[in-house]
Amino acid sequence: MAREQRDDAGTDRAERDGAVKQKLTREEKIAARRARFAKPEPELTEEERLEEELAEAARRGADDWGPPPGKAKSFWSSGRRLLGLLHPYRWWLALVFALGSIGVFLVVLGPKILGEATNIIVQGFIQRQMPAGATQAQIVEGLRQQGQDDFANMIERMPDLQPGQGIDFEALGGILLIVLGIYLVGSLFQWLQGYVINRIVQRTVQGLRRDVEHKIHRLPLSYYDRMQRGDLLSRVTNDLDNVSQSMSQSMSQVVTGLLTVVGVLVMMLSINVWLALIALIAVPLTGIILGVVMGPAQGLFKEQWKRTGKLNAIVEEAFAGHALVKVFGREQAVRARFAEQNDAVFDASFKAQFISGLVFPLMTFVGNIGYVLVAVAGGLFVAAGQILVGDVQAFIQYSQQFSQNLGQIGQTITMVQSGVASAERVFELLDADDEASDAGGAVPEEGSGRVTFEHVRFSYSPDRPLIEDLSLEVEPGQTVAIVGPTGAGKTTLVNLLMRFYELDGGRITLDGVDTATMTRDALRAQTGMVLQDTWLFGGTIRENIAYARPDATEEEIRAAAEATYVDRFVHSLPDGYDTVIDEEASNLSAGEKQLVTIARAFLARPSVLILDEATSSVDTRTELLLQHAMAALRTDRTSFVIAHRLSTIRDADLILVMEAGRIVEQGDHDSLVAAQGAYWRLLNAQFEQAATDLDLEEELAETGAVPTQQTT
Repeated sequence: MAREQRDDAGTDRAERDGAVKQKLTREEKIAARRARFAKPEPELTEEERLEEELAEAARRGADDWGPPPGKAKSFWSSGRRLLGLLHPYRWWLALVFALGSIGVFLVVLGPKILGEATNIIVQGFIQRQMPAGATQAQIVEGLRQQGQDDFANMIERMPDLQPGQGIDFEALGGILLIVLGIYLVGSLFQWLQGYVINRIVQRTVQGLRRDVEHKIHRLPLSYYDRMQRGDLLSRVTNDLDNVSQSMSQSMSQVVTGLLTVVGVLVMMLSINVWLALIALIAVPLTGIILGVVMGPAQGLFKEQWKRTGKLNAIVEEAFAGHALVKVFGREQAVRARFAEQNDAVFDASFKAQFISGLVFPLMTFVGNIGYVLVAVAGGLFVAAGQILVGDVQAFIQYSQQFSQNLGQIGQTITMVQSGVASAERVFELLDADDEASDAGGAVPEEGSGRVTFEHVRFSYSPDRPLIEDLSLEVEPGQTVAIVGPTGAGKTTLVNLLMRFYELDGGRITLDGVDTATMTRDALRAQTGMVLQDTWLFGGTIRENIAYARPDATEEEIRAAAEATYVDRFVHSLPDGYDTVIDEEASNLSAGEKQLVTIARAFLARPSVLILDEATSSVDTRTELLLQHAMAALRTDRTSFVIAHRLSTIRDADLILVMEAGRIVEQGDHDSLVAAQGAYWRLLNAQFEQAATDLDLEEELAETGAVPTQQTT
């Protein structure tokens, strides 16, 4: 009896609910459907978690994935590789060496000649104190008899002594003019050397930039999944600029410094061997200083540029999503994240500069010690009559040049360390594994667009299979809608069709030809793609539409624009098709940008079309307009549609329901709803908003707000 009463009560309740539902207006039904759409998020599947991890790894620069693909180099191997880039310019480098040698020879010759000028002044002052008419031998003999042997030795070493005569200003003036000319010519040769070096370096870096640009186009999509965009841009810009600056400055200084050290050493040995040996005390001390400082400094420079890349990634991410940051009030969090990384850059940069900055003062200190020892020893040698005052003056100048150039070389090495650290990051990019090469050049004989998946297997990570044993056949001209929860493999499926990733097993054929045997260019020439995230470059609307076919005529461009409803809004723009799209296409609405991408795909005339979430980011009215544009685009083409809205997929010839990388159901809308399986559950769980959209579409169609049929 109780059970019968419950049944009767349930029947009465159902009848009352039915009566209420009949009284509901259209607006109330729409509101009710929208309310039912607000449901808690379901528990994530393993595949959904994997997809989120991939997205998070890409956003954070893949810190948990280890280093990006590539071969990290040590300082010496990276330095040798960087020098190897100069090999095509070896004859220019020989010219640099020749110009540097001449310039250094002239500059090094200066102190020796100036020493002769000093000798003329000292000799003139001394010989004026001597009796006129006496010979040099008589004066030397007289001094020895007086016990002044050291002074006698000095007088004996003076050439062409003329007692009673003063300073020979004519000879002194000639020497000064010669020195001035030598320094002018030497400076000219050093300028020419710097000019040639700068040309060599800029050509080298230009070639390196070209290699990087070509490499970027050869990298597989998986590389970009694991590399943060800001860090990649930092390698292409900041690191390459640092390589250019380091090479420009260090090459000139190292070549000039080494040649000067050698030239100065030769001149010092020619003046006095013992003084030269005293000056050479600085060499082993310099080696010790460089050995102690170079190791820690190199590691710190590498860390500095690594952290700089991460900082640039944060700035780029915040700039790209600045609107979203403001909407959610995350400015403080972004500033905190930036400040944290900025402090890390400061810490690494300060330590690198502090350690490397020790080289120059330490080497200057060592050089000053040698300078003092040379000055003292030189004075003793002059007092003993073993060397002339001018020679000591020249030697002191040489000693100063010797220590200065050693210090300059040491300072240059720290600059080289920074440049090699940046070059290593660039080489990591260049050494990353290329996209698998095209196996052949097979081309389908027909352009009908028949697509088959035969036992396809794929995974982003070897230990986490995503798609397993997927088979599918799509007839030419069919529209295939792919639905399923996040992480089910919908986008992956079309990425495999485009060969953005290579299969782990099975094969995909286009008109009977295995896509793995086709070149990527040939395959992608027959496919068109319209993405949710529209991409338009800085150019006119006409140029953006013709991007896929630069040789398209004006009539073809306008026909594509009219067929996809671009023509409707273009006429409202000041310059029409010549309107220049500004940065990030901010002068077009989201719907207008997407219409332009649809027109671009229409003009390309692909046999296979992929619509990846192409309408999920626009309002309902705009979506309806886009749907009509896409209907024109899909005509006579095999189409794969990925969408979350029922209105996008309801008219598909075939609907694929994917879960965990497998097709669990397939059929048309009515048959899948009747089966009340996975597709039906998705409708109840995720697509109920689309039912509201259908009602809104009917209302808009009744008012004439959107076209009801395709017109050409």
